[in-house]
Amino acid sequence: MELDKKIDPIELFQKWFKEAQDKEIRDPNAMQIATVSKNGFPSVRTVLLKDIINRNFVFYTNYESRKSREIFETGKVAICFYWKSINRQVRVVGEIDKIPEKVSDQYFESRSLGSRIGAWASIQSQPLKNRETLLKRVEEFKNKFDENVPRPKHWGGFKIIPNEFEFWQDGDFRLHDRFILKPSDHSTFWECQRYYP
Repeated sequence: MELDKKIDPIELFQKWFKEAQDKEIRDPNAMQIATVSKNGFPSVRTVLLKDIINRNFVFYTNYESRKSREIFETGKVAICFYWKSINRQVRVVGEIDKIPEKVSDQYFESRSLGSRIGAWASIQSQPLKNRETLLKRVEEFKNKFDENVPRPKHWGGFKIIPNEFEFWQDGDFRLHDRFILKPSDHSTFWECQRYYP
């Protein structure tokens, strides 16, 4: 891939993401998110990208989960998209913060009834005696709310504010194409540098 020294990483991400949406069999918006505890232990799991708002990557979760606890402790994360169908990967490092409550409310209202009930029923990252206990909680909240399910205060969105992008494309004989972008004077275009694979 030919590189211009000035690239808008969001535009390039959206171009690659569109290709992945056309070819990836399932969940092209799946991203691995890495956090680290205040004691320095890393943790990684998969979440779903739900939007890009003001050039920030947005996902939703339980604010009382392990990932959220570590996010609140450090304010920093890394995410990684890997699309096997197009042999490409994008890695993003950045700071992270909660999104406005009204944005979380709007997204929560768009979710299926089962997913809204699940946000209330699951005490995420806490020990669970057995599956029947979870299913019982689901029934309890179904009976409590019927179909008018408000967003719980412990559930909402985060925005990842990128300060580094890495784009990676598979190459023959492991001679991959790899380049990293970092911001330049807070402009739309970022400085781009190719790296050995």
